[in-house]
Amino acid sequence: MADSTRPLLSDSNLSESKLPPPKSLDETIEQCIGNFGWAQFLQTALISLAWLFDAQQTFITVFTDSQPTWHCVDSGPANSVCNSSSNLCTLPNQTWSWDFKPHVSIVSEWGLQCAGSFINGLPASSFFLGCLIGGLALSTLADSSLGRKNMLLLSCLIMSLSSMLTAFSTNIWLYAFLRFVNGCGRATVGTCALVLSTELVGKKWRGQVGAMGFFCFTLGFLSLPMLGYINNGNSWRYLYVWTSIPTLVYCMVVRFFVRESPRWLIVKGRKEEAVSTLQSISSNKNTMSFSNLCFDVKEDGSGSNPDVYDALKILVRKPWSLWRLLTVMAVGFGIGMAYYGMPLALANLNFNLYLGVVFNALSEFPAFLVTFFFFDKINRRVALIGFTALSGISSVLVAALGHQIGSLQIVLELVSFFSACTAFNMTLIYTIELFPTCVRNSAMAMVRQALVFGGVFSPVMVAAGRENPFWSYGLFGLVIGLFGLFVVGLPETRGSVLCDTMDEEEYKNLTKEQIIG
Repeated sequence: MADSTRPLLSDSNLSESKLPPPKSLDETIEQCIGNFGWAQFLQTALISLAWLFDAQQTFITVFTDSQPTWHCVDSGPANSVCNSSSNLCTLPNQTWSWDFKPHVSIVSEWGLQCAGSFINGLPASSFFLGCLIGGLALSTLADSSLGRKNMLLLSCLIMSLSSMLTAFSTNIWLYAFLRFVNGCGRATVGTCALVLSTELVGKKWRGQVGAMGFFCFTLGFLSLPMLGYINNGNSWRYLYVWTSIPTLVYCMVVRFFVRESPRWLIVKGRKEEAVSTLQSISSNKNTMSFSNLCFDVKEDGSGSNPDVYDALKILVRKPWSLWRLLTVMAVGFGIGMAYYGMPLALANLNFNLYLGVVFNALSEFPAFLVTFFFFDKINRRVALIGFTALSGISSVLVAALGHQIGSLQIVLELVSFFSACTAFNMTLIYTIELFPTCVRNSAMAMVRQALVFGGVFSPVMVAAGRENPFWSYGLFGLVIGLFGLFVVGLPETRGSVLCDTMDEEEYKNLTKEQIIG
């Protein structure tokens, strides 16, 4: 009897050993979603539109805060005094006049032409300061309580309402405060849109879906010169109204038509909602039982989405990770100052402002293509040093040669901005490779904050550069060039395996040192 049962037990054990391992959350969602279909395309396209409104609010001050053109008034001897000077602050008020009505810009409406670089740059600096504080304060809400969709909705709503209220500003101080609020709302728009759109598709399409967001950002950048040209001669307030109303309509679209991330819903235990989302976007809906598949997935728990502040504690405990974080943040600071500052400084060049903004926006396309097709084939450190150096040299030449080189000035500016855009993209990808999975999101958040922190100082430099281009393009070039050299202190990551834990990353580094030694 005993002998007769032993084979049965053995067969049972054998069959159990041959059972496939339980599917992970990623594998289950991949199987549910299936191939990339129209439902997923429409969802990701709607979500990616948020980048368009993000770009408009980021660079709208290029037109609203610019100093309008002016001319001398024919008034006898006073006319010769006016013609001999290009500085408005040294001329009597009766000798000159604006080419348009004062309401075309905050500078002419509130008489800020002689207010100093700090006051003139305050609204744009307040916006980037709001981005910095908003990013730190709101960065964990999409992972914890609100979720991706609600965080995107809240961010766009704050951005829209603050933009509408900005149109009713009565002085520079209220205007700067509302720009600060606008920046707080805008801070998480890009992150939420990118995360939500990529979590609604399979792994194969995440790169292309992410590119949709960058493409929409460029479209938003390109829409500004068109709006500015249509509004030419009218009040700057109309630009804020025209950009806030579509954003408000977009909020309603997000509320009623955009679906929440199924991954986030499953992790939070809301499996019924996750099943409903998967059924609505899946291309396998006719061949699959969603209830069984999805309800078999175990909750990941809070550990899969650690709070950013807890992860920062892990980052600073290890000397090597703290050094990497501070170094790559320094690189990001230099790149951010140039990337956000150069479009704002276009009004200081001897070139048509509308065409300049169009050309800068178009230069985002080749920067993305270079990153997409060549980043895997080149050394990370060499590439970053090369692009930051090229951007720095070109920007310094813009300041040094000035109006003497005519149209070549805008060519050098475009080379500098293209290089800064490429370095911007590469820095974000490089950061992903530098840190293990357990702290990667937090490290990315800090590097993005460093990029924005560089943008805080740019508007003040742009305002100072109206009189002397060294204080704008000259400093942009020096900062991005010098801070780009910090890359030398970082390890090369091309072709390396992405680690999941701090111990794995540390072991990999020790192994490399032993091989080199």
